[in-house]
Amino acid sequence: MSIPHVLEISRRDLMVGTAAVSVAAANAGASAQAQSTTATIDRHSTQVSFTVNGTRRELTVDNRTTLLDALREQLALTGTKKGCDHGQCGACTVMVDGRRINSCLSLAVMHEGDEITTIEGLGTTSDMHPMQAAFVRHDGFQCGYCTPGQICSSVAVLEEIAAGIPSHVTEDLAAQMQVTDAEIRERMSGNICRCGAYANIIAAINDVAGRPA
Repeated sequence: MSIPHVLEISRRDLMVGTAAVSVAAANAGASAQAQSTTATIDRHSTQVSFTVNGTRRELTVDNRTTLLDALREQLALTGTKKGCDHGQCGACTVMVDGRRINSCLSLAVMHEGDEITTIEGLGTTSDMHPMQAAFVRHDGFQCGYCTPGQICSSVAVLEEIAAGIPSHVTEDLAAQMQVTDAEIRERMSGNICRCGAYANIIAAINDVAGRPA
């Protein structure tokens, strides 16, 4: 076999070997990229379990998902409204372990094991919560968009006063907490009604509190 022929065979073998190495490297790179993508998805998502309106729910959510979006988009509880999405209007108010929060400002992953109550959990059209019935009786709404948050907040307001939790306008911290128009206005100030039904909302809350509406 001539030397040029031997050199040609060696060159051909080297090219085949190089191509095989290149293919193997490409496959390894694709596999690593796929594994990296999977790891990224897993790293950015969390499984969370909480009780909503008396029912245990388990969700896998993006870590950035707000409680509001989890309730509306994944659990189809659309009574809780998205208004400003900045915690300023109160339309997204729900109760967590008995305390009201703006669900647009709270991440779903923060509520592992919590008890969450939305407007759907307070009552139904055939069996309304006393506060829902009072809002209907006193016409405490017009367009109704803010009403779920208003009602959840109203229920929480009376519970806060009953528990002796003071507000900015509470004058005597040592005295028995009382329901007054001033207390209601201050405590409900985080819930905005564009229709201006505030007077009727106060009347509804007073009604449930047993005060003259």
